[in-house]
Amino acid sequence: MRPSENQITIPYGHQWIDEDDISAVADVLRSGWLTTGPKVTEFESAFIDYTGAKEAIAVSSGTAALHAAIAAIGIGPGDEVIVTPMTFAATANSVLFQSGIPVFADVDPETLLIDPARVEERITPATRAIIAVDYAGHPCDYDVLQDIADRHDLILIADACHALGAQYKGRNTGILADLSIFSSHPVKHICTGEGGMITTDNPDFSRRMRIFRNHGITTDHRQREDQGSWFYEMVDLGFNCRLTDIQCALGISQLKKLPKFLDRRREIAGRYNSAFAEFPEIVPLAVREEVLHAYHLYVVRIDFEALGINRTELFGTLREEGIGVNVHYIPVHLHPYYRQRLNTGPGLCPVAEAAYEQILSLPIFPGMTDDDIDRVIATIDKRIKA
Repeated sequence: MRPSENQITIPYGHQWIDEDDISAVADVLRSGWLTTGPKVTEFESAFIDYTGAKEAIAVSSGTAALHAAIAAIGIGPGDEVIVTPMTFAATANSVLFQSGIPVFADVDPETLLIDPARVEERITPATRAIIAVDYAGHPCDYDVLQDIADRHDLILIADACHALGAQYKGRNTGILADLSIFSSHPVKHICTGEGGMITTDNPDFSRRMRIFRNHGITTDHRQREDQGSWFYEMVDLGFNCRLTDIQCALGISQLKKLPKFLDRRREIAGRYNSAFAEFPEIVPLAVREEVLHAYHLYVVRIDFEALGINRTELFGTLREEGIGVNVHYIPVHLHPYYRQRLNTGPGLCPVAEAAYEQILSLPIFPGMTDDDIDRVIATIDKRIKA
């Protein structure tokens, strides 16, 4: 369940695979369906049961889920979609995939979630949607964002890839926006190798995304087998971004363990919170009272100037000690592609840019032992006091 011994002995994230998972995958390998089979529908149904959404559409990755959602809502050339800079590039890239224009709105300085006030400032007649990212596992302020979306006739998308199992005001992620996006990459809350899911209550969006994931074709192989038919039609330009039955079997097994995974993540975060309370130079991101955090990441802001060290030095030293710290993320608008193609750059989102210079992600995953946690804390303590 842990990585093989190498330089980084405590990674920032890691999957948990047990014998139940292996058995579930082996059963599919012995079956007649490896893809477009019954396990896909079963995994989607399990996701519906967990989140409370009416529809769930399984796809090959979180990126594919974002792309399918953007396509389903009809984003095209010239359409603007407001996004946060504090995310993985795929969030904004999904808009570009459909020839739309990502428009960056700055973040709240305490949570690093998209700031609703900045969102409202960025709305123009060309705006069609908002993508809010539940950074690190903390849901955004969806009541305020939904009010903005309703007043301006916009679609609200939750990029909840960090937040499976989180809650906002007692409501599950997956039902907080018009469409919600999830990832089942190995470092996420459940693992299917690679994989993604979209939840929605809108049956038309669901239909479009099912066609999108299957080359733009109205039926898949299993549906035609059930109908005893060979006939199919391509009605739109789609992609092959289906999730296999092999992966779905793993996802079903993993989903059963999600409550245990979440409990352990929250326990680790609590240990970190207690340990770093004595260090005024190390400040964990804020957690709002109305939120149950999912802790995909544990991110701290460090006052490197007060400590008299720089992040590059601390990062390198910790990794030499086997602590797999990371940085999430370089603000998307600072990447060379965006600077060259969209003419973005420093000064566009000053809060995100300032935070980027201070943030560090510490290891957090269900397989961490108490000794691992103690080692991370002790190593940081040693290095900042050196």
